[in-house]
Amino acid sequence: MHLELAALVVEDYDRAIEFFTGVLDFDLVEDSPAVTTSGGRPKRWVVVRPPGAQTGLLLAQADGPEQRTAVGHQAAGRVGFFLRVDDFGTTYGKLAAAGVEFETEPRTEPYGRVVVFHDIAGNRWDLLGPA
Repeated sequence: MHLELAALVVEDYDRAIEFFTGVLDFDLVEDSPAVTTSGGRPKRWVVVRPPGAQTGLLLAQADGPEQRTAVGHQAAGRVGFFLRVDDFGTTYGKLAAAGVEFETEPRTEPYGRVVVFHDIAGNRWDLLGPA
């Protein structure tokens, strides 16, 4: 048993794909048409995941006012996503060069190096690496 996907509500499929594949270097696993929404609008089945990972993110474009309020607030203001990397310094530098917003400077905790960043929607993530 493993967790296959977690849904991430985004404003726009293509902008989210560009962020996750172009900035975070995730793989685009699938991008295909899906059954329309209850309102008859088309949607897509878009899955991204870190290279070699089993668990991915289903990028779900917000459909309607209620879902749009979730964009950027998936975890109610808490850090809700945790990206562990082998080379913290290189990844941090790449994200900074790409204009990713960081809340603070990186710090060292008992579990390793960490810094909080925001994804394209404004959700808070921990970038984690070895101490």
